[in-house]
Amino acid sequence: MSGESSRGTEQSFQRSGVAVRKERVYKYILLSCAALTVFVTFGIIGALIGDTLVFFQRVSILDYLTGTHWEPAIKPYRFGVLPLVSGTLIITIGSALVSLPIGLAAAIYLSEYASDRVRSVIKPALEVLAGVPTVVYGYFALVYITPALRTFFPLGTFNAMSASVVVGIMIIPMVSSISEDAISSVPDSLREAAYGLGSTKFDVSTKVVVPAAFSGVISSYVLALSRAIGETMAVTIAAGQSPQMPYFPDVMKNFYESTETITAAMVNIGLSDITGSTPAFYAMFALGLTLFVMTFSMNLIAEYIRNRYREVYR
Repeated sequence: MSGESSRGTEQSFQRSGVAVRKERVYKYILLSCAALTVFVTFGIIGALIGDTLVFFQRVSILDYLTGTHWEPAIKPYRFGVLPLVSGTLIITIGSALVSLPIGLAAAIYLSEYASDRVRSVIKPALEVLAGVPTVVYGYFALVYITPALRTFFPLGTFNAMSASVVVGIMIIPMVSSISEDAISSVPDSLREAAYGLGSTKFDVSTKVVVPAAFSGVISSYVLALSRAIGETMAVTIAAGQSPQMPYFPDVMKNFYESTETITAAMVNIGLSDITGSTPAFYAMFALGLTLFVMTFSMNLIAEYIRNRYREVYR
């Protein structure tokens, strides 16, 4: 009996040793994957910074940041980024006006009003929007949205309004999905307490639940707008490629005419006959770094808001 027990003990030790080695292998595999993502991120940043420095050796950084004309392919070359930044912000603001209220309303409905059966239909339908190729959105805006809006506004073939609408439609799933997760995480005790005080369902949803999920909702807004800033093909097709400074005080005129975003300018340079040794070629990397700084800053803002206003329930 003692021999059998010792053999059983030895086998159990062997099995435990194999399990420990397997766990160690899994640990290093997962660590390698995590390290690879960090390495790729820093590699991209390094490539952007390296070629951007080459660009600023040929073009003044002051002229780049304060210039009001972007003409990288026609002499005299001018590389002012302000028209591209203003075009990007116009599209972003316009898409926010479309996506943020609709996305939040959809999130409130799915979380507070919809039955399980309705939610199982509407939520996948919203997520389908995120899977449509962006080039399809661009042609949809050009063929359908622009003619529809032209009956109400004096729009050209390429305009910022259609681009704003189609980008807003694109980011609705992100707003609604993240906002719904934040709203659903609010404990039912808050809802029940509000109902006990005589509140209606609408009051509970808008005055209790949404404020309690404020950090998650704001984070969804910022992340969705970061997605809008980086959109390329839909904006390039719908808004055109005409970089220009914004109009003041006639703000609506900015949406009626064609504009060019940072991403569209990068596409325009990449598809042209510009060689790899010209300032215009290196301007792509300067634009990429500018776009990276903008989106990274917005992500930092979203993370700060999430941590600053997060409610912890026990």
